[in-house]
Amino acid sequence: ASTPPAQEAQPKPSSRPGGFIGCAMDLRVAAPASVAAAARRGVLGVGCARVRPLQGRRQCRPSVRVSVATTESAAAAAAVAASAAEDEETTNPRTVVAVVLGGGAGTRLFPLTKRRAKPAVPIGGAYRLIDVPMSNCINSGINKVYVLTQFNSASLNRHLSRAYNFSNGVGFGDGFVEVLAATQRPGSEGKTWFQGTADAVRQFAWLFDDAKSKDIEDVLILSGDHLYRMDYMDFVQSHRQRDAGISICCLPIDGSRASDFGLMKIDDTGRVISFSEKPRGADLKAMQVDTTLLGLPKEEAEKKPYIASMGVYIFKKEILLNLLRWRFPTANDFGSEIIPAAAREINVKAYLFNDYWEDIGTIKSFFEANLALAEQPSKFSFYDASKPMYTSRRNLPPSMISTSKITDSIISHGCFLDKCRVEHSVVGIRSRIGSNVHLKVRPLACKNHKQK
Repeated sequence: ASTPPAQEAQPKPSSRPGGFIGCAMDLRVAAPASVAAAARRGVLGVGCARVRPLQGRRQCRPSVRVSVATTESAAAAAAVAASAAEDEETTNPRTVVAVVLGGGAGTRLFPLTKRRAKPAVPIGGAYRLIDVPMSNCINSGINKVYVLTQFNSASLNRHLSRAYNFSNGVGFGDGFVEVLAATQRPGSEGKTWFQGTADAVRQFAWLFDDAKSKDIEDVLILSGDHLYRMDYMDFVQSHRQRDAGISICCLPIDGSRASDFGLMKIDDTGRVISFSEKPRGADLKAMQVDTTLLGLPKEEAEKKPYIASMGVYIFKKEILLNLLRWRFPTANDFGSEIIPAAAREINVKAYLFNDYWEDIGTIKSFFEANLALAEQPSKFSFYDASKPMYTSRRNLPPSMISTSKITDSIISHGCFLDKCRVEHSVVGIRSRIGSNVHLKVRPLACKNHKQK
C-alpha cells in the first residue's frame, strides 16, 4: 500500500474547562495486537492509559495533535481521528459533577469533631481534610462540586467560603462549589435529616434535573475524610470506556483492616459480582479473593487477599436517579444497601487505585497519617507542584525558629520556636513552643476517646 502524505499538525484547543486549561501534546500510536489484547483483559481499567494535559492558569493555549503516518489506508487514518475525537468527548470534565459527602457525627474522631465536621479536621499542619477531594477535583478539571453537610458544619462552611469561591479564593470559571446543608421539607417524610449517604444524595437529587445540569452525564460520589491524590478523569474515562453503570474505586488490603471497609469480589472482566459492607467472622472469610487478578505479585497477593472499596463511586446520572427514586426508594446507604443489590442487575465495574490512600476515620488513623507525613521518605506528600493541594489563605507570617533543633518534622505558618527540640512531629499553625521543651510524638495506641 502506498504511504499517504503526512498531515500538517493543527493547533487544537485543550478541552479543560473552568480556567484550568493548559497545553497538551496528544500523541496516539496504534498498539500491537498483544497490547490491545492485554488492554481488553485489563480487569480494572489498567489498559486505559492516556496522556494528561499540563495544568495552566486562566490562559487558553492551543494543544498540538501529532499525526503519525503509517502504511494503512486513508480510511483507517480517518477512523483513528474519529476515535480520537470520540475519546475527547467522553472525557470532558464539563459532563461530570462531584458530590462530596460531609460525613456523619464523627464519634470515632472525638474530641477533634466536638465542634467541627469530619471534613474540617486539620491534616498536615495547614490543611483540612476537605481540601483533599476539592484539590483533586480542581487538578482533574472538574469544576462542578456539591458538598453535603449536616453535623457541626459551621467551621466547614467557613473554610469552603474562604478557600473555594469566585471572589478571593480559587477560581472555578463557569463552574461552582455549593454547600447543601441538611434541611427539613414539607410532608411527613421531610421531617428527617440525612439517614445515610444515599439518602443525603436523594434529598437533593432534584438538582440533577436543573437546567444547569443538562450536560451532566456522570455523578462522582466522594468522601470528605480521606487522604490521597487522584486524577478523577482517569477514573471517569475507564468508567465510560467499559460502559459501566456504576464504577467503584478499590484497592487490595490485608486482613487486619478488611472488616472496616466494604469488600467485593470481581470476575475476570472486572465486573463486581459480590459486595459486602464491613463483613465480620465467616462473612469476612467468604470475601477472600485471589488478588493476583489485579496484577499483584503472588507474595503480595497472599498478604492482601481482599479487595476494599475506597468509598469513591461514579454513577451514570440516569442510573443514579432511577436507583434512588424508583428502584430502592427507601435505601439509605450506598455501600450496605444500594451497591450490593445493584451489582446483581447492573454492570458494576471495579477500578484499581494502586497508590497511597488512607481513611481518616479514627483518632489512631488521624495520628498515624499525620506522623507519616513527617517521615523520610513519606508515603504521601503535599509538595507536588503539578498537582497542588489548595486551602484557605491565612496571611500568616513565616515561622520564627530561634536556637532550636528540628528533626523529621513539619512546622506550619505563624509559629514561634525558642530554644527547643522537636522530633517526628507536626506543629500546627500559630503554635508556640517555649525554651527547654523536647517535643517528640510517638504512635498512638488507643483507638477511641473512651480508652486512656
